Amino acid sequence: MPTFCRGCADGGAQTNLGPGYHRLWTAAALSTLGDGVFLVALPLLAATLSRDPLRVSLVFFSGWLPWLLFGLISGALVDRWDRRRVMWTVDAARFAVVGGLGVAVLAGWASIPLLAAVGFLLGIGQTLFDNAAQSLIPALVTRDTQRLERANSQLYGAQTVSQNFAGPPAGGFLFALAAWVPFLVDAVSFAASSALIALIRGNFAPERSVDVPRIGLWAEIAEGLRWLLGHRLLRTLAVMVGLMNLATMAGEAILVLFAQDELGLGSVGYGLLLAGFGAGGVLGSLVATRLSRHAGTATLLVGATLVMAAAWLVFGAHVIGGLRHIGTAMSVDDWQRPLTLVACVVWLVWAIGRTLRSSARDDLRGPVVRAQ
Repeated sequence: MPTFCRGCADGGAQTNLGPGYHRLWTAAALSTLGDGVFLVALPLLAATLSRDPLRVSLVFFSGWLPWLLFGLISGALVDRWDRRRVMWTVDAARFAVVGGLGVAVLAGWASIPLLAAVGFLLGIGQTLFDNAAQSLIPALVTRDTQRLERANSQLYGAQTVSQNFAGPPAGGFLFALAAWVPFLVDAVSFAASSALIALIRGNFAPERSVDVPRIGLWAEIAEGLRWLLGHRLLRTLAVMVGLMNLATMAGEAILVLFAQDELGLGSVGYGLLLAGFGAGGVLGSLVATRLSRHAGTATLLVGATLVMAAAWLVFGAHVIGGLRHIGTAMSVDDWQRPLTLVACVVWLVWAIGRTLRSSARDDLRGPVVRAQ
């Protein structure tokens, strides 16, 4: 293994990604399993507190607002700090926040403003954690394209299985047992992730040439944006991912009310419905690397986007048809199939983007990632 792979053990086969990466992989799998539990339990809890779509969507929106407010700033800050320290510190803080929410639910203190506040705090932590994780991977496995593709595919495949496939049904089942249980389970997952990341050896602060003076925070953000705007493929990808996220989140914000009121699903059924998204993610993780070897990146992105648009049209047609014949023409499987296809395409685009973003200069990767 090349000597510039900080935190990695010396030597080893080309296919061995190193003990540091394996700790990161395990931490990510555990943490995102808790995330999957949380992402089902939070809207279910919001739906028990209010049936107002605006109030329920406010809880969902609060978790994504930090990306808009702090995403670029977080990326620039991570490019100044040790990424490993950022990750385990953030997960330790999220353990306290989610654990506190679980206690509040158990004590009967839960409210829509409290859920929104917790979602906002966790979102801030996520902006820091994701920036650090994306920058940490090349430092652990080197920037060799094949190793990066393999590392990204394995890591995000595990995250997809945990968060979108295993986590949602577990979250629905745990919520059915007691509303506070899934939040304490998520808190434990954050604690385990924090401990594992803290065990990764090495210094993962960004490397800078001694001949290059430190520039200001806002100047660093602007430099990252200029790099992104000058990269035609990444610039296009940023616009695509932004529009895809907007469309996806608009539907997810009130999906829990739709599932309960129109489909008649309980907490377990809602978790199983979301597992369809995870099934698509698993499929995407299996085929992303193979497809990229046989098709050009631009061709793959355009094709994936067209397939995703078709999947959303199918889902919309299912909604219209299902509302006309509710209880007679549609089943849960009918709703899961288009969601599965959408998830597969989303994962493909994200996987391509993660590999491309790894080509950014080490000190610019944070602003580039968050600009997207």
